[in-house]
Amino acid sequence: MDLGMDTRRTPRALATEAVHAGRDDLAGLGLHAPPIDLSTTYPSYDSRAEAARIDAFAATGAEPEGPPVYGRLGNPTVARFETALARLEGTGAAVAFASGMAALSAVLLVRGSMGLRHVVAVRPLYGCSDHLLTAGLLGSEVTWTDPAGVADALRPDTGLVLVETPANPTLAEIDLRAVAHACGSVPLLVDNTFATPVLQHPAEHGARLVLHSATKYLGGHGDVLAGVVACDEEFAGRLRQVRFATGGVLHPLAGYLLLRGLSTLPVRVRAASASAAELAGRLAADPRVARVHYPRIGGAMVSFEVHGDPHEVIAGVRLITPAVSLGSVDSLIQHPASISHRIVDAGDRRDAGVSDRLLRLSVGLEDVEDLWADLDTALGERAGTPERPKASARG
Repeated sequence: MDLGMDTRRTPRALATEAVHAGRDDLAGLGLHAPPIDLSTTYPSYDSRAEAARIDAFAATGAEPEGPPVYGRLGNPTVARFETALARLEGTGAAVAFASGMAALSAVLLVRGSMGLRHVVAVRPLYGCSDHLLTAGLLGSEVTWTDPAGVADALRPDTGLVLVETPANPTLAEIDLRAVAHACGSVPLLVDNTFATPVLQHPAEHGARLVLHSATKYLGGHGDVLAGVVACDEEFAGRLRQVRFATGGVLHPLAGYLLLRGLSTLPVRVRAASASAAELAGRLAADPRVARVHYPRIGGAMVSFEVHGDPHEVIAGVRLITPAVSLGSVDSLIQHPASISHRIVDAGDRRDAGVSDRLLRLSVGLEDVEDLWADLDTALGERAGTPERPKASARG
């Protein structure tokens, strides 16, 4: 959707783009805050011209020029968020959906419509992404492999290679440039939810598609449900057509909240990452903790395995919220084997490193000393804790 924004601009730092992308036209409109357009439909007195615009969309999925047509084709407020996210990820376009799973489903439907239903994927992935592929709910067939086996797993009908790095919930990292090279002409989709554009730009390493559960860090406040795919304009057109046909649209208010969330994304991620690194170090030195996972790239996520009962740790927190999801301003902790990855076969889960004693911590913006005091209490008494192998706060 054409917002009348001038795209001729000098390169800007990420923090500047986070504040200004998607808002470049506001001063010219006499506005400071982006408007929220809640209209579902829009008047048009020239039905011939309207028919031509709809035909053009049907042919290519390109955003209609001129005023909006109907809320399922696109929305001006949502378009601002899409413009901003594409700039932050360094892609030509982005297409927003009602959730991260709706976004992934749209990608699979696009490739499946071309007869390319085979997917090569690397575990671990988010549990529902794993389930969507494994269950074949959209008619897809999946081959699971490790990063080194991607090239050998490709088939003539392979439509997609899917990886997540850092991975949910083990925080395992993948060499994206190497995987992209192994993909050849097959599009590589990278779930960048944990890293965000603050820490990683998959498109710079060869990924054609960058997926976000925008519910997490992009929104950042636990009050919006959304997904988005950053990609080139050609693929974006196909995604818009699927979004129009299936109705997985993002509500304008959610688009507004996401655009507002992006403005503080760099500040939030960097502050939470500093606390997460500190907590990872303390957990790694704690005899009650068997192993700590914290990625080399950094970030606000920490996973750790305890010697004792992980459910007791969940029950013992008071400041940290025991809840699913992540990326909010407040810290959240959950037991993946019981919640986020429960839907994954137990054997597959363990083979991917998701042990029954693993806890996943999303570090928020609270004071790190308060967070540590809460974890220290929840972990229980130190006396009598079995000796453990030396743990690393990285990996």
